[in-house]
Amino acid sequence: MTIDEEINLLEENVRRLKIEYDVYFGGGSKKPPADTEWRVHNTLKKYTEGSKLTFPQRFRFNTILQRYSKYADLWRQKMKIKEEGYRRPQDAVLGITGMRHEEEHAAAAALEGDASDQPFKVACSDVATDHESVQALFNAMMDARKKAGQAVDPNSFESFKKFVAGKTDQIRKEYGCHSVEYSVEMQDGQVKLKAKAKI
Repeated sequence: MTIDEEINLLEENVRRLKIEYDVYFGGGSKKPPADTEWRVHNTLKKYTEGSKLTFPQRFRFNTILQRYSKYADLWRQKMKIKEEGYRRPQDAVLGITGMRHEEEHAAAAALEGDASDQPFKVACSDVATDHESVQALFNAMMDARKKAGQAVDPNSFESFKKFVAGKTDQIRKEYGCHSVEYSVEMQDGQVKLKAKAKI
C-alpha cells in the first residue's frame, strides 16, 4: 500500500470512528469502537514518528491529525460524563445520554402518566452552549401553542433565544444560581413560559 493510499484509509477510518462513537454515545452500541480506534492510532503513530512524507502528504496528514485530536478530546469528555452516569444541562450539547437516578425516575413517571399533562421542563445555564436545550424549549412552546389554537411563528426562534438569554442572565445574577429551569405550562387555555432559579 502506498503512502497516499494509507492516508486515504486513515481519513476513512477517522470518519468511520466518529460515526461509531456517535452510535455508542447515542446508546446504539454497548461497547466503544476499540478496533477502529486501534487502527487509527497505529497509522497516526507510524507517520508522526518521522516518516518521510512529501509536503502535500504532510499537510494532509496534519489536517487529519488535527481533526482526530479535536474528536478525541470531545470523546474523552463524553466518556467521562457517560461513566459518571448523569446529565447536566450543559452536557446536552454533547449529546450524552445518562441521567441522574432521580431524573430517570421522573422520566419513568412521566411515561407512565399522560405525557400531555406533564409540563415540559428544561434547565439552561448559558444559551450560547445550551443551544439544543433552548431549541427543545422553543419546539415545546410551538407545539403547545398549536394544541391551544394560538398563533405560531416558527421563524421567531432567534428573538426567543435572545429573550431566554436575557432572562437567564437576569435570574442567575438576581439569585446567584447556576442555571434557570424553564417550563412550558398551560393556564386557562393559554400557553405560559415560566422560569425559576435552579441551584
